[in-house]
Amino acid sequence: MLVADVLRAKGPVVATVTQETVVAGVLAVMAEQRVGAVVVVDNEAVVGMVWERDVVRYLHERGAALVEAPISEIMNADVVSCVLSDPVDDIMRTMTERRIRHLPVIIEGELRGIVSLGDLVKARIDELEADRAHLQSYIAT
Repeated sequence: MLVADVLRAKGPVVATVTQETVVAGVLAVMAEQRVGAVVVVDNEAVVGMVWERDVVRYLHERGAALVEAPISEIMNADVVSCVLSDPVDDIMRTMTERRIRHLPVIIEGELRGIVSLGDLVKARIDELEADRAHLQSYIAT
């Protein structure tokens, strides 16, 4: 199974903000879109990622004033991404090793989607259940 299979089922919608968006605005996007991560873009190019846990950590360190700071102050600029042809098992391994729960899908420099660890686990479970059903059907005949 490839990332393309997961993205095909999930769809290409990605929560994005710009570097100038204040933390309060990022939190609003996360709440409205019910996501735990947003991709920070600059003229369509991915320049960073922000996860809810980043905001919590920085809120603890910097206090309530953080909500008025631009997201560029706390975003992770070292973005790990994937492509449609990446095998799901490889991406799950990368996410586990690097403790990342969301990866943007980038094709020829353009953001085309995002996959979460939950998306990948669900896809893998669905694949295993289909394999099991196929084997049971084979054994029964």
